[in-house]
Amino acid sequence: MALKATIFKLDLTIADIDRNHYASYSRMIARHPSENDARMMVRLLAFMLYADDELAFGKGLSTDEEPDLWLKDLTGAVDLWIVVGQPDERWLRKASGRAERVIVFSYGGRGAEMWWEQNRSTLEKLPRLTVFRLSLESTQALASLADRAMTLQCTIQDGELMIAGEGEVVRIEPVVLLNTDKNSN
Repeated sequence: MALKATIFKLDLTIADIDRNHYASYSRMIARHPSENDARMMVRLLAFMLYADDELAFGKGLSTDEEPDLWLKDLTGAVDLWIVVGQPDERWLRKASGRAERVIVFSYGGRGAEMWWEQNRSTLEKLPRLTVFRLSLESTQALASLADRAMTLQCTIQDGELMIAGEGEVVRIEPVVLLNTDKNSN
């Protein structure tokens, strides 16, 4: 019998000073049985940074055809394709052909560093690609906020996120490893 996804309920308030975006979101997030809290929370961090009413969580680990998050326009064209982890460069090449912007959130300590070292020269050739790296410490701190019923507040200023939940505050500053998107903010 296949394991089912675990559902997390989220109430999120975002004050994104960098983008002048202030909003509250209520979402249900499905965590795939093979996904850990850290990966799920990195997906949530990506949502916080690119929050939009139309930004949707994809099917994630259960399919190779969808990103972790994406934003489509009214015609169904993909404006934003966000993936978490260390994706295959061929998959990113395909994504950059389908979307206006592709964002990667790499995390995981030494594994993420090795992925970047092995793929950097190829990824630098892809158009409209941004790659962020999150430190292992940041990812672990973020994972500590995971709860089946989360109420989080996020403030974003100068590229740094301050995420508060259950009396705990986590500061995260994603490092930009690559930005070939000439139209990015």
